[in-house]
Amino acid sequence: MSVEPVPEDYPSLTPYLCVDGAEAAIDFYVSVLGAHERMRMPAPDGKIGHAELDLGSSVVMLADEFPDMGFRSPKAIGGTPVTLHAYVEDVDAVFAAALARGAKELRPVRNEFYGDRTGQFEDPFGHRWSIATHIEDVPAEEMKKRGEEAMKSMDDAKPEAG
Repeated sequence: MSVEPVPEDYPSLTPYLCVDGAEAAIDFYVSVLGAHERMRMPAPDGKIGHAELDLGSSVVMLADEFPDMGFRSPKAIGGTPVTLHAYVEDVDAVFAAALARGAKELRPVRNEFYGDRTGQFEDPFGHRWSIATHIEDVPAEEMKKRGEEAMKSMDDAKPEAG
């Protein structure tokens, strides 16, 4: 019997989140994003040493902070440069649920030129999420045209140097 280099029930890329309050984070991700807890390993001090969630066709791993091991949450280090992107069935409902559960709105939900309805929030644990529902298949030529228009709009909105 050979062992596969990538386990059968895992995608090739899996985010691993460090949170201050893993138990509360699991509850947030289950209730807001519809994740399902697949396993949890407690640490001796009552913290969560490792947990895994199924989120659609993806897996998210997470654990409590362990600063003495260099494992620190976004709040402990002043934020995160990473945004997690997740497709959901109803972006408006998920976004509203996230805000109701303590997330901070970073960008309101809106239709984007590339065919997604998307918004962005920071969860109560300091992780940034961009959530989207795909609403339109945009052909390549139309995508190019819309992309150029969007970039021009961004340039037009920049304040002039003076």
